[in-house]
Amino acid sequence: MFELESIVRIAQEAGEQIMQVYQRSFDVAHKDDSSPVTEADLAAHQHILACLNQLTPDTPVLSEESTAEEIAQRHSWPKLWLVDPLDGTKEFIKRNGEFTVNIALIEHGIPVAGVVHAPALGVTYAGQSGAGAYKLLADGNQVAIRVATTPSAGAMWRVVGSRSHASEAVHKFLQRLPNAELVSMGSSLKLCLIAEGQADLYPRLGPTSEWDTAAAQAVVEAAGGQVLSWPELQPLRYNQRHDTLLNPYFIVCAGLHPDWLNADQTHVLR
Repeated sequence: MFELESIVRIAQEAGEQIMQVYQRSFDVAHKDDSSPVTEADLAAHQHILACLNQLTPDTPVLSEESTAEEIAQRHSWPKLWLVDPLDGTKEFIKRNGEFTVNIALIEHGIPVAGVVHAPALGVTYAGQSGAGAYKLLADGNQVAIRVATTPSAGAMWRVVGSRSHASEAVHKFLQRLPNAELVSMGSSLKLCLIAEGQADLYPRLGPTSEWDTAAAQAVVEAAGGQVLSWPELQPLRYNQRHDTLLNPYFIVCAGLHPDWLNADQTHVLR
């Protein structure tokens, strides 16, 4: 068994290694899918892997930096750690601070605990099923967080979008809302803005991988929110499909609302 604070510590230690690279010059390589990778990604991966293997030796770890052989073994794991050692590598390269360390515990497809640490910003989000969610500030203060009340009909929506992956589909989605204020943000911090009540809606109508979202989903759900596939409106689940580690399109919100649902989807509100 583990304490959530242990995962917070591991994420923060990985963040320290990331910041050592961030504060100097570094090289950027590219994977087969053309996504960037740096020595910071790899250093954080190795640290998290070693710590989790020591903390919970019977629970396997699936990371964005895992080998193809390791990824192929995941289908037989009912329980696993799902890790993105450096989410938002593009933001890291741009040096805008909007990158995170993501660590989630998955049980039978459900993210039951998660930690999202933003080392350049000095903040950490953590949540666990049945125990609520909190934000740990740079000064050490811990603040309980909760999603905002869903805006009333016709009210202004605070919508968060991707800093590096803006899409036409999102702009079309926003046409559903009578009033919308769009805020751009990088990495899994977008979901955390929903969790702490600083935004109302995050529509992600583009590709993401499971390690991008699992930890933040655990925080959102512990804070009373929802992460739902779009347009099916079913909770996002993990390690369930053998052919891919990509998520379906999804939305993150405090609750469903007829302002942004099609007529075909209003039945879910009944």
